[in-house]
Amino acid sequence: MNEVNLSVQSGEFLAIMGPSGCGKSTLLNILGLLDTPDSGEYYFNGVPTAGMSELNRTRMRKGKIGFVFQNFNLIDELTVYENVELPLLAVRMRPPERKKRIMAVLDRMQISHRRDHFPQQLSGGQQQRVAIARAVVPEPGLVLADEPTGNLDSANGEEVMQLLEHLNESGTTIVMVTHSMAHAERAHRTVNLLDGRVIIDHRIRQFHIA
Repeated sequence: MNEVNLSVQSGEFLAIMGPSGCGKSTLLNILGLLDTPDSGEYYFNGVPTAGMSELNRTRMRKGKIGFVFQNFNLIDELTVYENVELPLLAVRMRPPERKKRIMAVLDRMQISHRRDHFPQQLSGGQQQRVAIARAVVPEPGLVLADEPTGNLDSANGEEVMQLLEHLNESGTTIVMVTHSMAHAERAHRTVNLLDGRVIIDHRIRQFHIA
């Protein structure tokens, strides 16, 4: 990234666009505390993260940031239920609350009838629903979605976009990398990157700050 000055407000839905290799995924990884910038500063919830250890970055991510990937990143050996359970195990949630939270999010994503199936037994759209369920089950304030519709047909892609919009309407901040102009236009704001720089920062519509 090169002299990027970017602020994301709580409750915002931001779409990041640009050609392959322009830095979209790098920016998403920095926002998600997976990578650290070579220079400059990144504040997460008002906390400076430059120089923070990997352990502290991991602690800061837990329960606060959810990730949705183009390739789903589900664990084939685990059932739908067990895949969604993983983030709650990381925060050591008690079993009764864990089960209640998992079943609620599976119902919300309309995938509870597949709770005992394995990822390879699901369609691409169903796998992405599970991936979104896993991302949001800890009730994070921020969800980072890297090409969440990239491997889906138009119908399943539309379903995923509706799920992300509903999450945002309930107060979750969404930052989504996409190549789809139609999907980007459903965000509150689009940022276009080129060669690691922000070349366009365009407000599409206003939103209510949480």
